Amino acid sequence: MRTDEKRLRTAERPTTRDLPRMSRTRVWLFGSTLAVYVAIVVGVLTTSKLVTLDWQVMLWRPYKQWPQIHAFLDYFVVLGQRGPTAVMVLAWLGWRAWRHRTLHPLLVLGTSLLLLNITVGAVKYGLGRLGPHYATTVGSAEMFAGGDIFPSGHTANAVVTWGVLAYLATTPRARRLGSVVSALLALGVGATTVYLGTHWVSDVLLGWAAGLLILLALPWFEPAMARAEDFLAYVWARMRTGSAEAVLRPEAVSPVLVARRSPAAAQDQDPDAEQEEHAPSRATVGAGARGATAAATATTTTPVAAAPHAPGRPPTGRNERTPLTPVGSRRPPVERPARPTTPLAHQQVRGRGIAG
Repeated sequence: MRTDEKRLRTAERPTTRDLPRMSRTRVWLFGSTLAVYVAIVVGVLTTSKLVTLDWQVMLWRPYKQWPQIHAFLDYFVVLGQRGPTAVMVLAWLGWRAWRHRTLHPLLVLGTSLLLLNITVGAVKYGLGRLGPHYATTVGSAEMFAGGDIFPSGHTANAVVTWGVLAYLATTPRARRLGSVVSALLALGVGATTVYLGTHWVSDVLLGWAAGLLILLALPWFEPAMARAEDFLAYVWARMRTGSAEAVLRPEAVSPVLVARRSPAAAQDQDPDAEQEEHAPSRATVGAGARGATAAATATTTTPVAAAPHAPGRPPTGRNERTPLTPVGSRRPPVERPARPTTPLAHQQVRGRGIAG
């Protein structure tokens, strides 16, 4: 019970942890990446030299230049696909969350994927650019044509999903190693989509910028994730300690227990008080050896037995008793004259009879 109380109090108080903050360097990188992002969008909208580069690479057809690596790259590009990468990273972060008893890794992954879906998805369907395989006019930007290719979702997802592992690293060495590995994977996935002809070069550039913006902006969402973790921990503690709380505070569960535990109700429900209240009637049983013994015991043990006794009725024989049914007696009631009896205090018990 004490352990449950301590767990509840710990869950009610917000946890204090060192949250990542937006340093000046991080803010500067975020601003620079945002400027690059806007420049790429403007360059494609204005059909600048960036669009010319897109068409030159597409007409070169990279997938025909090195056909021997085509099969390998078909599998390698899966490292940028949303479903498989999320499952792999979620398994690792779930194990970390269970080992360290914290939901922070899972909340970081969920927040980053949510931001990715909102930002990248909105730009994709807002600009509506067609991919290289569906282009209609050579040299055109293919914007607002009902497509969903700009920016590259595979590239942005590779940057965010694998970059989260570096973001959650606990040591500087692991953070540097994770940053290098995630950068190589993101660069490889982006280049692979260009090789396979599924994306323009500008799609991949904007995908890298979009994923990097999400990673750089994660510290701004850390306070919200901390509050969410505290709330989930509090709800989980309440669910697990519901029975313990009922034992500690039964009044909150059943108001009937409060009425039963009140002094007035306890006096009413006290069996000893009920026994003392009915002691005179029990002491004044009919004539007989058992009745006399009960009267003598009640007289010596309880002071209430000194009250005068009501005249009793002589016992009837077994053959004179009227059988009872659920609806009442079968015989009509017969009035019998009452026989005078002497006080029990002047009677003497002799065997099973009573002598005056």
